[in-house]
Amino acid sequence: MFRGRHEHAIDSKGRLSIPSKFREILSNSFDERLIITNYDGCLWAYPVSEWKKIEDKVNALPQFKEEVKAFQRVFISAAFESAVDGSGRILIPPTLREYAGITKDVVLVGMTNRIEIYSKEKWQQTFEASVKRLELMGDKLADLGL
Repeated sequence: MFRGRHEHAIDSKGRLSIPSKFREILSNSFDERLIITNYDGCLWAYPVSEWKKIEDKVNALPQFKEEVKAFQRVFISAAFESAVDGSGRILIPPTLREYAGITKDVVLVGMTNRIEIYSKEKWQQTFEASVKRLELMGDKLADLGL
């Protein structure tokens, strides 16, 4: 399970170092590849085994529904497979970097089954908004059993 926040820098070629804790998780799953896509103003990176679960669910949905087509056109079409190289880095293509506003400083956030990748500025905005929202959601979290 991916957890924690890690700050890194992306180089000019779009290579990003994966934190050692995250690399361990990938290594233990016997697959050091990530599927990276865009969503919610950041990038979502899944181990291939987790991504396969999403694709299986999407394939089971009615393909002519507008919501399904929109999801596929945004989330699935942006998917890019990136192997962790010998130096522990992944490559993030320009289109995904542009979508997330990633130029140099990056925050990788463990979200249990995926990693979210933010520009540092976007992460600060997202985190602050999430803190405010969470303060108002105590009852809803209790209803979920948390």
